[in-house]
Amino acid sequence: MEKTTTQQGYLPLPASAARLLVAGGAVATIAATFLAWTWTASFPGDLTVTGYPGGLQVLALISGALTLLFGLTLWDVRGLRWLNPGGTSNPVLMSALAGFTIVWYTVIAIAWELEGLANLEPGGWIAAVAALLPVLGALALPRTAETPKDHFAKPARLPKAAPQPAAVQRIVITLVTAAVLQTFTYGIGTEYAELFVGFILLVAFGSWALITSGLAQRYTQITARHRGFAVTLAFVAAAVFPFTQSDDHKANLGVNILIFGTVALGLNIVVGLTGLLDLGYVAFLGVGAYAAALVSGSEFSRFSGVQFPFWAAALTGMAASLVFGVLIGAPTLRLRGDYLAIVTLGFGEIFRIAVNNLDGSSGPNITNGPNGIANIPDLELFGFNMGEAHDIGSFTLGRFSNYFLLMLLITAFVVLVFSRAADSRIGRSWVAIREDETAATAMGINGFRVKLIAFALGAALAGLAGTVFAHVTYSVVPTPYQFAGAAPPNSAFLLAAVVIGGMGTVAGPILGASLLYLIPEKLSFLKEYELLAFGVALILLMRFRPEGVIADRRRQLEFHDTDEQADVPDQSLPEGGVGVTKAEA
Repeated sequence: MEKTTTQQGYLPLPASAARLLVAGGAVATIAATFLAWTWTASFPGDLTVTGYPGGLQVLALISGALTLLFGLTLWDVRGLRWLNPGGTSNPVLMSALAGFTIVWYTVIAIAWELEGLANLEPGGWIAAVAALLPVLGALALPRTAETPKDHFAKPARLPKAAPQPAAVQRIVITLVTAAVLQTFTYGIGTEYAELFVGFILLVAFGSWALITSGLAQRYTQITARHRGFAVTLAFVAAAVFPFTQSDDHKANLGVNILIFGTVALGLNIVVGLTGLLDLGYVAFLGVGAYAAALVSGSEFSRFSGVQFPFWAAALTGMAASLVFGVLIGAPTLRLRGDYLAIVTLGFGEIFRIAVNNLDGSSGPNITNGPNGIANIPDLELFGFNMGEAHDIGSFTLGRFSNYFLLMLLITAFVVLVFSRAADSRIGRSWVAIREDETAATAMGINGFRVKLIAFALGAALAGLAGTVFAHVTYSVVPTPYQFAGAAPPNSAFLLAAVVIGGMGTVAGPILGASLLYLIPEKLSFLKEYELLAFGVALILLMRFRPEGVIADRRRQLEFHDTDEQADVPDQSLPEGGVGVTKAEA
């Protein structure tokens, strides 16, 4: 049997003592969540009750349980080996950091908001010390040769998994999808900022624990074998979401996430697949929204007597955005790099200024100027009024729930278009242009035509989302359609969603849009520092995950050692897509 070389951990402790410190600290953290952490209910979540965790204590309890489970894998406990297939200590450290950051954030928040450490009960002090112990133990654990030098990296190699029946694999996909739905529902339903911060900390470090353990890699391999089933189940879970909410405001958050995620998917064609930096992309969303508003039947529309059915309004929005995409792209797409970025930024600003001045005094009366087009009526599909509440069994779907389900269908259509286009001959041409335009042109690819198709298709998809956006918001005004602003939509938001989520992937932009929309929504104080938050997030991402949260295999091969990424299935396209294998690389 081959020997495994080990190195001493960062702290001079025996391995047995380090393991005991991890397990003991995790148990102590769990026990501390059943104690009172403060004496007053003025701090959100009511942490004054002994024997019943509440608020942030529940998140600390979950992180402590996760640390204990990963810690027990160090003893090679039967039945838990599947939790850490990589066999490294990094998931123990990540889960321990989850508990540490949640507990210490809570303790500091109590002292800050209640103005003094005197407001902490003994349970709070015990929890702070207990949460520190697993971190110290994890740092003292010996490191094997298989342990990546980067604590945030996944294992370089995983042992071959025992084959499982297809039915078992589908059950695993179903359970994981249900867990993701439950996690998203909990996150979107958090009632105060402190709880949402704790939720983000738990999800961030918990996800990293799953990645560094190799579990995420194993799950990716399973979904690659059952891609159709996994995608269908994901959309079914999303369709179930409105039925889990009693407050229609949560559905409002969901429909906006889908709108901006769909627009980000269109931008992903331009930026992620083709490699063109577009800084004015939000203008295409505005073109679609204004085009739909003009034919919506609003009394403030220049064509107030015209009211198209939804399918005609959607085609109008798509066609208008496509035409603008061609008109802007045709004279500018021969430019490259920063020059193209500057031109697209200028187009975005020109669009906003133009619609702001088409008010009848500074220009023709088309968009009603800064007042915009208001009182846009709700959509009606097949006699189904989207603005009215509807009862389905014992469930009541409000206005935003109706639009959520409609937008989910549109998102499914956009995902299908993105996947089929990326897996086509033109999609491979986009990737070739992105990798090396000079080499692609030398191989016979018409770079200008290929880029123009990408620009036009991305614009059309943004216009489609804009038609729904106009009806959801009741009005269309010029203010949101700028490069950067205090709230989405804006071009900086959409670009950050693509980069953070993962360029060239399907799920990445949707995940990025979810994070970037929910965080300012839940943490209202960030609205004044949105660009600062974007900058910090991008810096951290470029340091620890340059390929994005959901990585495309080609980009992983670019940013990491090829040998470490050999087992990673393609995240961006169905089998036979433009991703390359290790042998091809």
